[in-house]
Amino acid sequence: MKLPPLRALPVFEAVARLNSFSRAADELNVSQSAVSHQIKALEDYLGEALFQRSGRYLVLTEEGRTYHDNISSALLQIERATESVLGEATSRLRLAVLSSFAVRWLIPRLPSLQRAHSQLDLVLEMTSETPQLSDRVADCFITIHRGSQAFTYDLLYRERLFPICSRQYWRTICETLALPEDAAEDDHLALTPEQVARFPLLSTYSIYGRESGDWAAWFGVAEQALPAKARIQHFSHMLMALEAARFHQGIALTNDYMLSEEADAEAFVRLPCHTLITGDCFYFAHKTSRRNEPGIRRMRRWLIEQAMASGLRTRIETESGTDPA
Repeated sequence: MKLPPLRALPVFEAVARLNSFSRAADELNVSQSAVSHQIKALEDYLGEALFQRSGRYLVLTEEGRTYHDNISSALLQIERATESVLGEATSRLRLAVLSSFAVRWLIPRLPSLQRAHSQLDLVLEMTSETPQLSDRVADCFITIHRGSQAFTYDLLYRERLFPICSRQYWRTICETLALPEDAAEDDHLALTPEQVARFPLLSTYSIYGRESGDWAAWFGVAEQALPAKARIQHFSHMLMALEAARFHQGIALTNDYMLSEEADAEAFVRLPCHTLITGDCFYFAHKTSRRNEPGIRRMRRWLIEQAMASGLRTRIETESGTDPA
């Protein structure tokens, strides 16, 4: 069996994950020179440079990235197996998730996770819309992109957008359009795009990557163009547009998970209008080779249960099983 210097492997994993010799030394409770010594020993054994410096930053070389991806799962499996033999109850799990999904949907539900799986030590990491799917980043992800065939993807939510406003602003709309205040509860009433366009529209740039792209797509569902004279306020993030709507500044397009708290039902009114399906899907992603790890299995089961209970995921979607890349 041809093995590298084994003491160097957890050191290499820490440096690669933290992108820093000094932070790795702090985490491992050793000196920075000891970290440097172990990395050099590993590089000498492999005959390859694993890191390179880019200005003030430390980055993996192509060989280093490939090597890290290949050994990370093995190190984690050794750690999990050791915990099992020692009878340690805690299972540490790093979950990378989009900030809006974390703040508006996941974090309010964490007490339920803690009650159901008290042994799970969850670490949340904020991620971009296009995260690098790698053990170096996290153990599992909630993402809208399926970027690796080595991962399994479980559907949590198919995104749809619908117009909302504050209850106070809804009264303004009703007065302007001569509607009763309970019109939003009338299944037979639907506001037309022309009626909606009479009021300020709160637009989120990040959804379609261009100004007014969300509202242009919403009008497009009705086969209409966004009116040139529409009054539009632009925001970079849906959370900002939602807060503007909360403070009676107009009509925003939002999705289901952004209005997942009970208090939102009191603060906002969903306008009786058509819905826009964006085509984005939110997935719980993890390496297929790690599917039997207890922490990942618990998190997967709990997320799907919560997605169903909150209405994000339907029973039909659940019965269809996982959605592999």
